[in-house]
Amino acid sequence: MLHLSSFEQALVVAVPVIAGSLGRIPVGALADRFGGHLMFPVWSFATIVPVLFLGLAGYRSLSGLLIGGFFLGVAGTALGIGVPFVNAWFPPDRRGLAIGIFGIGMGGTAISALTTVKLAGRWGIHAPFLIIAVVLAAYGILAALVLREAPQRTIPAGSTIARLAATLRLPVTWQAAACYAVGFGGFVAFSVYLPIYLKNSYLLSPADAADRTAGFVLVAALMRPVGGWLADRFPPETVLAGAFAIVAADAAGQSLTPSLAPWAMIVFLTMAAALGITTGAVLALVAQRAPATKVGAVTGLVGAAGGLGGFVPPLLMGTIYGASGSYAWGLVALAVVAAIAAGYAAQRRQPIGNATLMTLITQPPGTRTPVTRVSVRRPAGTRALSTA
Repeated sequence: MLHLSSFEQALVVAVPVIAGSLGRIPVGALADRFGGHLMFPVWSFATIVPVLFLGLAGYRSLSGLLIGGFFLGVAGTALGIGVPFVNAWFPPDRRGLAIGIFGIGMGGTAISALTTVKLAGRWGIHAPFLIIAVVLAAYGILAALVLREAPQRTIPAGSTIARLAATLRLPVTWQAAACYAVGFGGFVAFSVYLPIYLKNSYLLSPADAADRTAGFVLVAALMRPVGGWLADRFPPETVLAGAFAIVAADAAGQSLTPSLAPWAMIVFLTMAAALGITTGAVLALVAQRAPATKVGAVTGLVGAAGGLGGFVPPLLMGTIYGASGSYAWGLVALAVVAAIAAGYAAQRRQPIGNATLMTLITQPPGTRTPVTRVSVRRPAGTRALSTA
């Protein structure tokens, strides 16, 4: 409707991502302090404001879209609230799957892709925004009435700034942030830019491109709990290394722009599955290794890294396509980054053995890595020493 350039289209979809990413940092820290029972209703009602602005006025101009999109980033901070809330209810060996199930909520993007264009075409451009505002209000009320904090939840002491500073000193924060920037960043980038890519590369109609994007998002969302489940049973870094290797291979193959059916669709669906696994595995890593009182703060910083990872690719792809008329080099760059991430995750793997046991014993209370079982080898005839 506004006849935007490739770069302007990319900017419109990237601004909410960057705003939501940065917003996850304070929201995650606040969630540690105030809990999901308060934060989820506040988040839900706050999101209604930019939704209504965009649906009633902001859509008429590029500046309106950018301003409304910036504040719409509030919606993206839900991750920083939900992960510590869910984490507190489950023991370490079940948190990966539980948080992965919570993460299925990102499948709302698939619902949006399937319905927004159709609703706007049938009932007018205001309809999708009014509907989501009503849904947000209903959820806010329901959350206030139903959600309860875990009985064993511990309220952290100290100021928010001090706790954020302490979070930055945790190794798990940087390890998870690096992997999430590639994994969730890749998912975000494709979920918001794939319709544009499909229209330009394969000349699909907006509705057809939106439907295929919905399939991509749905597969990624459904594989998120699989990634968490795998990370409960194997070292999360091993799961991440394998998934990133698949992403690298898919991106390299798609850079050749194969035929849409069946090759491109196979590439994108397997890429979606791998990206979904990475997001579940990273959050499982945080849940298993971050101190209980800092899970929200760590998640906020990690989520910010993921959002920032999703901010750059749409701009890069739009710029490359505007300059060359092809997305090939953008996909090659993704393949290289994913391959580097696979190597990094493999290198950071923490096997359980005697050296790891000594690390666990010497760590301060509250910072120990959860372990299902550790066994120490002993000479024959001596008494066994084991700890669960």
